[in-house]
Order: sequence, then structure tokens, then C-alpha cells
Amino acid sequence: MAPTERHLVILRHAKSAWPDGVPDTQRPLTKRGVRDARAAGGWLHDHVGSLDAVICSPAERTRQTWTLVSEVLADPPRPTYDDRIYGAPPDVLLDVVRDLADDVGTALLIGHNPGVEELVGLLSGQWCGMATSSVAVLGWPGSWVDAAPQVADLRDHITLRG
Repeated sequence: MAPTERHLVILRHAKSAWPDGVPDTQRPLTKRGVRDARAAGGWLHDHVGSLDAVICSPAERTRQTWTLVSEVLADPPRPTYDDRIYGAPPDVLLDVVRDLADDVGTALLIGHNPGVEELVGLLSGQWCGMATSSVAVLGWPGSWVDAAPQVADLRDHITLRG
């Protein structure tokens, strides 16, 4: 039996504001961020299709990004908000990926830089910039627990603007 193919879609949150007196975890999206998040949702709908799981930082800007992305998707899964993702280095993000359930074939991780950019590089061995609303699609045969340095192929990379 051939190993199951895993697809990890990594999305950096859309452009966020820096309002005075607002804690970093509560920063909202800007108007451009709203447009860009919708564009990211459209791209995911057209190029990735169905998602089995969504793991998201609990920060307001990542939550808003997911809400806008999910509006464009057919039958989006309920997200899991994981505190480990906020401000995480790539090794912690790798642990989050390894914790995905075996029945998940395609997962979306929504997080922050520099962690998401470093995670793409760690998994694929290729550097690609992850500006706001950037998407990287990675794939590898096997299980989520097999996620390791340079195990994945970088299948797609794009920065969406709405």
C-alpha cells in the first residue's frame, strides 16, 4: 500500500493594523488585509480545494483572516485555535503539524512571521518569502508525524492581493 500524501497549506495572516494601546494579540486587519484575505480564500478555493483541518493562531488578525478565507470555501472545517502558534519558532510549529490527526489529508496552518516563513524553509529546504497573505503549499508522502526537515516538496507559493 502506497503511503498517504499529506498536504500542508501555510498561510500568513493578512495585513494588520497597529492601533495605539491595542495589545499585539488583538490587532485587527486593515481594509487592505480584508481584501487580501478574501483573495487568499479565492485562491485556496481554486487551487487547493477541500481542507480537512485548520489550525490557527488565536490572535485577532489570524482569526479574522480565517473568517474571511472560510467565507469563500465550500464546506470549510471548524478551526482549532492553538496557542502554540502565536509567535512560535519553526520547531514548535513542526510539533503542531506532527499533532494533526491521521485522518487529515490536507491541513491549513494560519500563523505569523518569522515562524511560518522558517517552517516552509525547514520542511522544504527552500526559502520563500511569506509576506502578509502569502500561501505556501507543501506535500510529502507518509504521515504528519513524518514532518521533518526537507521532507516536503514546495508545490506552490503565492502572495495574494485583493
